[in-house]
Amino acid sequence: MSAHQQTAASPFVRACRGESVPHTPVWFMRQAGRSLPEYLKLREGIPMLTSCTMPELVTEITLQPVRRHGVDAAVYYSDIVVPLKAIGLDLDIKPGVGPVVAAPIRGRADLARLRDLEPGDVSYVTEAIGLLTAELGPTPLIGFAGAPFTLASYLVEGGPSRNHERTKALMYGEPDLWRDLLDRLADITASFLKVQIEAGASAVQLFDSWVGSLAPADYRRYVMPSSVKVFDAVAGYGVPRLHFGVGTGELLGLMGEAGADVVGVDWRVPLDEAARRVGPGKALQGNLDPAVLFAPAPVVEAKAREVLDAAAASGTGHIFNLGHGVLPSTDPEAITRLVDFVHRSTQV
Repeated sequence: MSAHQQTAASPFVRACRGESVPHTPVWFMRQAGRSLPEYLKLREGIPMLTSCTMPELVTEITLQPVRRHGVDAAVYYSDIVVPLKAIGLDLDIKPGVGPVVAAPIRGRADLARLRDLEPGDVSYVTEAIGLLTAELGPTPLIGFAGAPFTLASYLVEGGPSRNHERTKALMYGEPDLWRDLLDRLADITASFLKVQIEAGASAVQLFDSWVGSLAPADYRRYVMPSSVKVFDAVAGYGVPRLHFGVGTGELLGLMGEAGADVVGVDWRVPLDEAARRVGPGKALQGNLDPAVLFAPAPVVEAKAREVLDAAAASGTGHIFNLGHGVLPSTDPEAITRLVDFVHRSTQV
């Protein structure tokens, strides 16, 4: 039996498809990460991008939150710039800063550096996912990749940016170059997702972390075609496709149109309103404010109940998640209690 067949009846995959579930499934973005002391111990002295190329380490880190919190899905431990590093770009993740690119994209000649991603470039991903699916059994593994716009923003800015000045200047000022840049990144992203699915990932999520910086008309014109290309490229595998961005309340309908089966919602828009914006036929994921986990347990439960009630009112499939990633200083016990609360509160 394939990994996809094993996980088809899981609450997570069923919720992605809008089917009935025994309880609302839960997973968290960045659940395998800095909030866990066992993760910090394991990663000690190992640079981020190096750790992503070590299959046994990736396997252990990915499994840690499943063991500790009892979440309904594992998410593959990696980083959105891994495929860019794998094709030979000179970049690194600097602690406290984020991805930093040595030679940012400045003109058409720079596109030549963005060669196709081959499966052999990321053989460690195939190996790690093989190890993981053997351990996880019926628990689904979510693969992921950075969306073309967010990858482009790092490549053009040279690192994280608050205002995306260079990115937008290129987008507006050289639209043909921008289109070709995103088209090439869409191919790389699709190849990276295909490797993960073919190795055994039961679902994939496309992270468009910075796309909330755009107005809807600009998203439709300059970004949506590349997202559509990614989702279309993996549609034939039949695994759920999830789409998430931060600050994307005004873009939710368009993100749904781009082709995802599940639209992730940050904490700024209630799920019943998100369902209205996204339209029928899509499941929703989210959307507790990550900072709520720092409040007393009764407050966390009350706020989680608000999310569950809004999801119930939406009438769509629902995967419980935070509205962004787990914050590094979050108490792991608060996460475990939240998973238990959601499961108990929604048990059929």
